[in-house]
Amino acid sequence: MHPRFFAFVTAVLLAALGLGALAVTHWVPDAAPAAAQVGQAVPAGTGPARSAPSAAASPTGDPAVWTRSTLRNKLMAEMESTDPGVALADLDRISKDKPYTVRFCHPIAHELGHAAVKRYNHDFQKVLSFPHDTCAAGYLHGAVEEMLIASTDPGSDLLKLCQPQMTGPCVHGVGHGTMFVSNQNLDKARDLCSKFGSASRIVTCSEGLYMQLFGPDEEDEKAKALVPADKLAAEPLYPCPEQPSLFQSACFFYAPTYYLSSHDYANHPEIYAQALKWCLNAQASGGANDCSRGVGSRLMKYNLDREDWVGQQCATAADGWQKKACVDGIVSYYTVNYTDAGAAGRLCGKLTNQEIARYCRSSAHLSGSLD
Repeated sequence: MHPRFFAFVTAVLLAALGLGALAVTHWVPDAAPAAAQVGQAVPAGTGPARSAPSAAASPTGDPAVWTRSTLRNKLMAEMESTDPGVALADLDRISKDKPYTVRFCHPIAHELGHAAVKRYNHDFQKVLSFPHDTCAAGYLHGAVEEMLIASTDPGSDLLKLCQPQMTGPCVHGVGHGTMFVSNQNLDKARDLCSKFGSASRIVTCSEGLYMQLFGPDEEDEKAKALVPADKLAAEPLYPCPEQPSLFQSACFFYAPTYYLSSHDYANHPEIYAQALKWCLNAQASGGANDCSRGVGSRLMKYNLDREDWVGQQCATAADGWQKKACVDGIVSYYTVNYTDAGAAGRLCGKLTNQEIARYCRSSAHLSGSLD
């Protein structure tokens, strides 16, 4: 697929997410990177040394540092004692107050969606009656997955779940669900996505499909066991070069998710630069640009609290086209997470590498001066 076509489809999806309805907090980072607060190694030069924060609870009762398990357990307990709306509102508050939690808020929202479908006896409309846009609509994705898992005819029901609006986040959620009902069988999952008929919806569905393949929920042992780790290790960018053309762009974009997690990115931040070199394996099949955008997107998702360091990682690419693709990815994720009109300008203004800052302004369609 031509990268510009995938970028257009992705833009439509992001616009459909409805994240603009959420209140956006303009977060100012502490002197030390939040990555250090969650055990991530901090490269030299990213900030002054500082002792680790205490694990004692804050005045609100929240821990000083959230982990995936502590946040997940808090929210699941909240939902059980109240309703999904309360838990999702708390997740939204925490993810905006502590940007490092964005690394794991989407899969937690998936779990809330699964649990809500079971709680309300598969009443999909009731499940979706709660505001569900937080963390890139993860709650909606999880709910769609659970509905398809329980379906006796998923091939038919997947076309009905998102009607009549057929929103991008819902169709993306169906993509996740195709992997569940096919037991991670790519051929079967693609056939299910293809039932949507239109190219734009098939691509949107494929995004959820490959996101699920390369990053299954941490709590889902069955899905993790079905990840073809041996093939992924043996063949760079498997299975993207072998995918049909309509599915390749999304595959290459999400492939870095598995590469980074399998190389322990949290404790080895140098792996981002290595991931950009790894993406060059896709040049022959035309996926290097999509792969590089994917690295940029994950870079920003996992390091929202240190924007300039993220830009420096994009600058390690040898060629201008790859630097720009990486920057396209960081701008895309940043503006999805921070939806106010000034988000892109803030990001570009924090980038000290002038070449990367120029690519940022170009990607965000900003003037050269950033006045």
